[in-house]
Amino acid sequence: QVQLVESGGGLVQAGGSLRLSCAASGRTFSSYVMAWFRQAPGKEREFVAAIDWSGGNTYYAKAVKGRFTISRDNAKNTVYLQMNSLKPEDTAVYFCAADLGGIPPGFNAGNYAYWGQGTQVTVSS
Repeated sequence: QVQLVESGGGLVQAGGSLRLSCAASGRTFSSYVMAWFRQAPGKEREFVAAIDWSGGNTYYAKAVKGRFTISRDNAKNTVYLQMNSLKPEDTAVYFCAADLGGIPPGFNAGNYAYWGQGTQVTVSS
């Protein structure tokens, strides 16, 4: 089992950047596929990005590809989401998720067994 805690959210102007972090407990972090999802008010939780166990393969939603970068540091049990060129439509609660599944990773929230509490990202126009 793994426990996840996100940080790094906040308020930023359009065009700005933020870096989210997700710290994981447990000694088997490198066994998990990690992902970021987001959920805006009144909308379903949607896939943002995922990364495999070693960090060698990454996957992105079309809406964020080229602007967001997911990475991980297995020595620090942490996964990151660097978000550049932020837009007002990126405003949402961002969640970190983990699963022992294979590659390619699932792109639906139901594919992930473990979740953090979320961190709010607000992009003003």
